[in-house]
Amino acid sequence: MSSTSLFNIFLISSLTLLVLFQEVVSVDYGAALTKSLLYFEAQRSGQLPPTQRVQWRADSALRDGSDLQTDLVGGYYDAGDNVKFGFPMAFTITMLAWSVIEFEKQLQAKNELSNALDAVKWGTDYLIKANPQANLIYAQVGDGDADHACWERPEDMMTPRVSYVIDDGHPGTDLAGETSAAFSAAAIAFNKSNPAYSKQLLTHAKLLFEFAKSRPGKYSDSIPIVGKFYNSSDFKDELSWAAAWLHRSMNDQSAIEYLHDEETETGGTRSMFSWDDKYLGAQLILEGHLDESDEKWGEYKSSAEAFICNCIGKGDDSTQRTSGGLLWFQPFNNLQYTTAALFIIQTYSDYLNNVGVDFDGCNEPVTTGDLYNFVQTQVDYILGVNPKNMSYMVGFGSNYPQKVHHRGSSIVSIKKDKALVTCRGGMDVWFKKDAPNPNVLDGAIVGGPDQSDAYLDDRSNYQQAEPATANTAPLVGVLARHAAP
Repeated sequence: MSSTSLFNIFLISSLTLLVLFQEVVSVDYGAALTKSLLYFEAQRSGQLPPTQRVQWRADSALRDGSDLQTDLVGGYYDAGDNVKFGFPMAFTITMLAWSVIEFEKQLQAKNELSNALDAVKWGTDYLIKANPQANLIYAQVGDGDADHACWERPEDMMTPRVSYVIDDGHPGTDLAGETSAAFSAAAIAFNKSNPAYSKQLLTHAKLLFEFAKSRPGKYSDSIPIVGKFYNSSDFKDELSWAAAWLHRSMNDQSAIEYLHDEETETGGTRSMFSWDDKYLGAQLILEGHLDESDEKWGEYKSSAEAFICNCIGKGDDSTQRTSGGLLWFQPFNNLQYTTAALFIIQTYSDYLNNVGVDFDGCNEPVTTGDLYNFVQTQVDYILGVNPKNMSYMVGFGSNYPQKVHHRGSSIVSIKKDKALVTCRGGMDVWFKKDAPNPNVLDGAIVGGPDQSDAYLDDRSNYQQAEPATANTAPLVGVLARHAAP
């Protein structure tokens, strides 16, 4: 039997399993959407606003930036730790803003648009502080090594809050490009509700794009310590990503020229879309905005379509899946890649539907309905329609991860017990505690199951049990789309 036949049998079997699970579990996408946005409130750093809904959190890191005599208070903690990493934070903001752009009507229909915009603005307000000059970005706040050696609530933090900088002498094309993309996307998201703020964001976006082009280099080379946590593999994808967003936000001619230049790589068919690889996002953003008869623009289009075909099992190099049918990219925090891929597929499906055509880029005929249903099946898996009947969104359903690898969630709220939790004390008392986390981290998407659909609910299992903002951000728009089809 051929490998293609074996794959088809596997695919049919996986989908059949998911259909059977679907009959048992009813998924409330609206409730999941609400929780996904609550999660970002739990990740806030700085002085919390009166509208804060996640009440087990309190103010934290109120002196960030003081080591360099600047104000870097605010922004988001990236995952289960207490460091503010600018690279994944900017990607998170870009994806949240993109969700608002593509699914504004659905977010409004579920009364979540204002919460989504609040989530974006909490990030962009910080990124504005982090970009006080055209050629300067504060890339990170917090010592990653010291932080990861401790287990403390963010409200109790005693680890060094070191600020790291990208400037003319310390290039970071990737960070500058991603931050530019975040500003451009957010500018579109706020264009109607806050035009003055939108204009401010566009100013930052344009200046950072020029900075990114003029000082080539990886930010993780300029700041070696960040390489242990968010190492950048390249910076050309961020330049294309930034250019694509700048074109979409303000029809910038220099962005078009960069993207069309013969030396600019289109990225080809990617294997994933993530905080470290933006080529696919750039390819998709250009869709419908440029002349596809042009060879270069056509290459962007065909590359994006090839990725989608591979994900749905109708391409030349189909993406792997778990035994139960979940898209599978790699063992460490797989769901961040799955949610990002689902956003790409859903967005492209809606684009095709809006222009009234089906998808003709795969080896077999595909309708926009097929793409919608595929995304829904994957979302259902994440939310509990899977072999373990476990939701990988914390707080959603009756069976979800209880011992999430997350400092603030796993330690009693400072509002209930103000006693200082020290670095080692938190590790000995709370990290090692064999009990569910005292605070439910609603809306967090954990790393997820392994390729055999197994999941170990253990705080020390950071490979599977640690959530991150980059996991949940792409899912916000997808949940809105399926909550209000």
